[in-house]
Amino acid sequence: MGICSRVTVWFGGLLALAVLPAAGHGAAAERPNVLVILADDLGFSDLGCYGGEIDTPQLDALAAGGLRFTQGYNTARCWPSRGALLTGYYAQSIRRDVLEGGKGGQGTRPAWARLLPELLAGAGYRSYHSGKWHVDGKPLAAGFARSLQIEGGQNDFFDPTGITIDGKPVPATKDFYVTTAVGEHAVECLKEHAASHAGQPFFQYVAFTAPHFPLQAPQELIAKYRERYRAGWNEVQAARAKRIRDEGIVTTSAAAMEPGVGPPYPFPEATKKLGPGEVTHPVAWASLTAEQREFQATKMAIHAAMIDAMDQAVGRIVAQLKAMGAFENTLILFASDNGGSAEIMVRGKGHDQSLPAGAAGTYLCLGPGWSSCANTPFRRHKTWVHEGGIATPWIVHWPKGIGGRGELRTQPVHLVDVVPTVLELAAVAPSREHAGETVPPLQGRSFAGALATAAAPPAHELLWWLHEGNRAVRVGDWKLVASRGGPWELYDLSRDRCETTDLAADEPGKVAALAAAWDRMTAECRALAAVDGKGAKADGKDGGRQPQ
Repeated sequence: MGICSRVTVWFGGLLALAVLPAAGHGAAAERPNVLVILADDLGFSDLGCYGGEIDTPQLDALAAGGLRFTQGYNTARCWPSRGALLTGYYAQSIRRDVLEGGKGGQGTRPAWARLLPELLAGAGYRSYHSGKWHVDGKPLAAGFARSLQIEGGQNDFFDPTGITIDGKPVPATKDFYVTTAVGEHAVECLKEHAASHAGQPFFQYVAFTAPHFPLQAPQELIAKYRERYRAGWNEVQAARAKRIRDEGIVTTSAAAMEPGVGPPYPFPEATKKLGPGEVTHPVAWASLTAEQREFQATKMAIHAAMIDAMDQAVGRIVAQLKAMGAFENTLILFASDNGGSAEIMVRGKGHDQSLPAGAAGTYLCLGPGWSSCANTPFRRHKTWVHEGGIATPWIVHWPKGIGGRGELRTQPVHLVDVVPTVLELAAVAPSREHAGETVPPLQGRSFAGALATAAAPPAHELLWWLHEGNRAVRVGDWKLVASRGGPWELYDLSRDRCETTDLAADEPGKVAALAAAWDRMTAECRALAAVDGKGAKADGKDGGRQPQ
């Protein structure tokens, strides 16, 4: 769809929104609170409710009381996903990722690309942020009233260095663990809201760093999972694939592991530091040495422990929502910023092999073997835009607004859709101008209709991806996808969701049509990224490109 057509749809949407309650005290009481929870490097099937064997009772309960979307998507990488989620635009349109094949850029957003808290403020919402940021600017300057900010990544889950609360450093404590701290801060914000701002709806954004590397968790929680993964990634993957199929989440044939596909970036020195137990490719588990099997099983045990700790933190947040009487009218959305990671590296403080695995001072990464398992039933990993890199669990829970309980939804949804959906449910019209300048139509589409019925039509006719030269477009059930430097591959997702049979050679016309659609959306993103306030052109052909 071209820019002119999108403008027509946009104004039509505004007319529809005009019948909703106007902003004001009475209307605000009916608006839902909104809680968005984002995991970091979580695989599609890591949660129990998406076929996994990890204990996630809190998230499973939200799924049982709400909806699971089977075709939820992200951008394949952390910072582009966060930009898309909080603005409603593809990251390339707002200069948070590049349009050419180099390393991902992290530039400054155009002035018109405001974050969701700023858009909700006029409707009386008070906003809170807890966790990873990885967006340009600062949370408190972008509409959040309170913020526990983790800038960029997290190189030590037991060390608060570099983490701030409302701009002030978090002091070190003996029992600090960042996942717990993020959950506790979110609870504190809710308690403050209930005590001092109960008349206002709230938007809360909780962005965990779990289970991103380094793999670190309390030793007692790691011990819980030590025996669970000794069977190896082939057996665990097969069990996940069966549960996913039996649940009806993905019913087409699962993809096999790809033994020839290793990490997206080579760090041979890191592999040496990690020792002889490290494995750089998802080869058959039976082919590993006893030392390798022990090392790899331990890594997955830590990954599981990190997710378990995150689930416990979610449970404390939900308990607070119930205690303050806000649970019934809070829209909760849970997703992940990208698929499980095949990366193997050592950074930060380094890796000490003499320490217990998963402790402070160690630096382990999940790697392609267990990442393949985490992304079951799909192919590839974080950074790729095959389904394994971009498919996310997508849970929506809202007792007051969703009639269905435990149902599946098959409509494709993307993180760019969060902003338009929340705005629609909050009865807030998308901005038409900011600082005297026209604001481009949102590239996301509301999926509010799918919350009401499984029969709702898909919100999108087209979805688009690009990251570090990996590119894809989806139109209906047809997906065109290519790895960096590789040829286009074509898949009919209605028959082959897991991308096992490439139809490109059999359907050259379909390839050409989809490639043209990808080009049109790329051009739209380039046009948006090139304009920043008063019609001024941005610097750089990639729209504010910065080194990774």
